[in-house]
Amino acid sequence: MKPPSGPEEAQRPASDIRVFASNCSMHGLGHIFGPGGLTPRRGLWAAAVLLSLATFLYQVAGRVRYYGEFHHETALEERESHRLTFPAVTLCNINALRRSRLTPNDLHWAGPGLLGLEPAEHAAYLRALGRPPAPPGFMPSPSYDVARLYARAGHALEDMLLDCRYRGWPCGPENFTTIFTKMGQCYTFNSGANGAELLTTPKGGMGSGLEVMLDVQQDEYLPVWRDVEETPFEVGIRVQIHSQEEPPLIDQLGFGVAPGYQTFVSCQKQQLSFLPPPWGDCSSVPLDPDFEPEPSDPLGPSSPSPVPSPPYTLMGCRLACQTRFVTRKCGCRMMHMPGGAPVCSPQQYKDCAHPALDAMLRQDVCTCPNPCATTRYAKELSMVRIPSRASARYLARKHNRSEAYIEENVLVLDIFFEALNYETVEQKKAYEVSELLGDIGGQMGLFIGASLLTILEILDFLCEVFRDRVLGYFWKRKRSQRHSSTNLLQEGLGSHGTQAPHLSLGLSAVVCVSPGLPLPSPRRSLPPTARATWSPSSRLSVLRAAP
Repeated sequence: MKPPSGPEEAQRPASDIRVFASNCSMHGLGHIFGPGGLTPRRGLWAAAVLLSLATFLYQVAGRVRYYGEFHHETALEERESHRLTFPAVTLCNINALRRSRLTPNDLHWAGPGLLGLEPAEHAAYLRALGRPPAPPGFMPSPSYDVARLYARAGHALEDMLLDCRYRGWPCGPENFTTIFTKMGQCYTFNSGANGAELLTTPKGGMGSGLEVMLDVQQDEYLPVWRDVEETPFEVGIRVQIHSQEEPPLIDQLGFGVAPGYQTFVSCQKQQLSFLPPPWGDCSSVPLDPDFEPEPSDPLGPSSPSPVPSPPYTLMGCRLACQTRFVTRKCGCRMMHMPGGAPVCSPQQYKDCAHPALDAMLRQDVCTCPNPCATTRYAKELSMVRIPSRASARYLARKHNRSEAYIEENVLVLDIFFEALNYETVEQKKAYEVSELLGDIGGQMGLFIGASLLTILEILDFLCEVFRDRVLGYFWKRKRSQRHSSTNLLQEGLGSHGTQAPHLSLGLSAVVCVSPGLPLPSPRRSLPPTARATWSPSSRLSVLRAAP
């Protein structure tokens, strides 16, 4: 604020509204609170300022309300790259267990729960498998492990993988990682597990990715005994292309590759970024499958986990949620679920785990938000028949199989990037704080001609009003109370004091001496202008008399 100018304004305190209005940078206040009485001109100025102020507040309320809705916008951009990380590729044979590896002990334990067999049907099922019946006096094992069953009886990659090449270079089973899914034992290429270096590619197109030739081993497929919920009627390989951070959910997201065809999969990388609340609903906090929070403690324990948690993914959240549900209901987890709980027995699979998981999926209990950052791969598939007549005999001779076997069991899968460009889909805040402040500042300047410094002037004026009007009132009240107490004390001392004869000092004076105090010396003379006041620390009070 400007310093007051003029004699009248100099006499007024800084808390006076006229002084403030005459020096404030806000337009119109000087015309309202200027000198003089109320005039039509001043009333019109007041109406104009109030109307502008109301319009300004209405606009500000609309901008603040829009900002409080936390809108976002999605930006799609295509970027170029000189080298891309190749995705993880998970392969599962549609048939989970090989018929040649099943034993009577397996049928005893896993037959009712996993295969839907009754004990009386075991002998007939063994004959359908081409296996001899259980020997007389057969005694099943005292315990049974479902994970070991799938590891032992599942299709081995060494038997299925006929040829493997990445960017033209040979690869083999050592480049794959074994993983258990709902479809049994599966294998992931370029998983990055155990600190393995991720493979990259410097160009797109065929020959710059993964090419595998697989034998589906249709002769090992289990016979369909009866139609149950998960009975497979198809033959081939289920494939899922995903990022290394995301666990495969191949039974729901995988695509099928059939024998007798070469399938070409052209991929395009997509990077997605979402906003956290309140602008979006993404999450970056992984869900621990082994931890069940108490109802009174939604945040869980504060002690850090000794093992670093994997990054949050949508599939990982779903698996962890399913694991928690099944573990709480059954006291065990299914083979493909993460965590440290024990694997369910075949009887627990039948009686508890499968019904609990089916009920959970029907009720849609799990609520998993999108991850704040994720990578996915768009796919385009095409296929051609193999083998050709010209190559059937060569392939049969090379792999020591018949031509009919090659046609019914062999497939080729070719996965590559279409190009090295990739898409980014990013959510952005549609209205930032800076934009809100800019809009408020523009409305403030347009309607009331004010700025940020004007707000400081108003705050300074309010401080002056508080100091002069509020604090000043209490100061005056204290001062008046102090003066009144001093006057009462002086009157009390005057009524009890002893009057002494006046001294000849050229003026009539009255000297009041407190009892017990010595009288003033008559030889001391006081100047005519001398005037003393009494205080508790003084011993003498000289009061000037009237002339």
